[in-house]
Amino acid sequence: MPFDAPPHTAAPSPALIRQWQRHLANERMEEQVYRRLAQRRRGEDRDILLSLADAERRHQQHWIGLLGKHAGRRRMPALGVLVLAALGRVFGSIFVLALAQQAEAKSPYDSDSFASDEMAADEKVHAEVIRALAAKSRSRLSGNFRAAVFGANDGLVSNLALVLGVGAAGLAPHQVLLTGISGLLAGALSMGAGEFVSVRSQRELLDASEPDPASTEVLPALNIDANELALVFRARGMTAEEAARAAETAIRKSQARAVVTFLPSSMQSSDHEELGTGLGAAAASFCFFASGAVIPILPYLLGATGLTAIVLAAGLVGLALLVTGGIVGILSGRAPLPRALRQLAIGFGAAGITYALGLLFGASAG
Repeated sequence: MPFDAPPHTAAPSPALIRQWQRHLANERMEEQVYRRLAQRRRGEDRDILLSLADAERRHQQHWIGLLGKHAGRRRMPALGVLVLAALGRVFGSIFVLALAQQAEAKSPYDSDSFASDEMAADEKVHAEVIRALAAKSRSRLSGNFRAAVFGANDGLVSNLALVLGVGAAGLAPHQVLLTGISGLLAGALSMGAGEFVSVRSQRELLDASEPDPASTEVLPALNIDANELALVFRARGMTAEEAARAAETAIRKSQARAVVTFLPSSMQSSDHEELGTGLGAAAASFCFFASGAVIPILPYLLGATGLTAIVLAAGLVGLALLVTGGIVGILSGRAPLPRALRQLAIGFGAAGITYALGLLFGASAG
């Protein structure tokens, strides 16, 4: 059903027509994005994305009704929508969903008197729908992706600080390069080992809290009247009545040779997917630390020396910090630029301190 357009007596100005045409172009492009995403999904997620696409088509009818004879003029969508559509053709759905969440949350309809209240409300609800869809993908990414991002940033910052510090102290270029390579290997190995131990320890702690599968073998021998099994369920948070019913059900299932678990239904998601695997997290941390740490020594590998090498190293690392910070911002559903600048400030702050200390020690030694 088309939306009711606000009444207006005067003919719309050219500027207003262009604004409506831009809104129409945005809605058309967003519909295409949701339909492309739906093609990559199955089940409930696919149906939800198609419903969002249908909603964007309803919004188009509102602007078509206002534009009348001017609806046939095609305009370019807003830059953010164009970027969203372009990235949607290249990257996975998590990246596109994160961008779509930002786009829906910044809808211009709140301040546009020609957009209906229903449309403005739709956009806010769409943002929450996208947030929920993106949350599923974020939970799958969070383990190994966290290790990868932290590893890359640690490699960038720590090795830049190391290279600038020893370079400012007056070491020869080949000595700076050797120091940078040593820092790369030492840091990558340390990060990989630390991440492996961290993830494995977390998994072992969680596994220790889960029921022992072998304990279900004794269930058929339990006294169903005394029902000691109820104590297990009570210890896991059930009330006495709930525990008694759960224990009786578990014993009857065991007698029928059905699968039994001692966990309440609310606690039966125990695959720890969000942690990632120990080896996966270690490999990601090692590789991404190394990929970050190699950037500050690239100028020295290519034969640059002195101030030229320092400036090149700082510039390359600055670009990399902006990229990684921006990606983290996008995937977290936040504006990428502030996160990119924050990453840059932290990295250059640490490197600046070591560079100043290197100058100080170099002057003292001289």
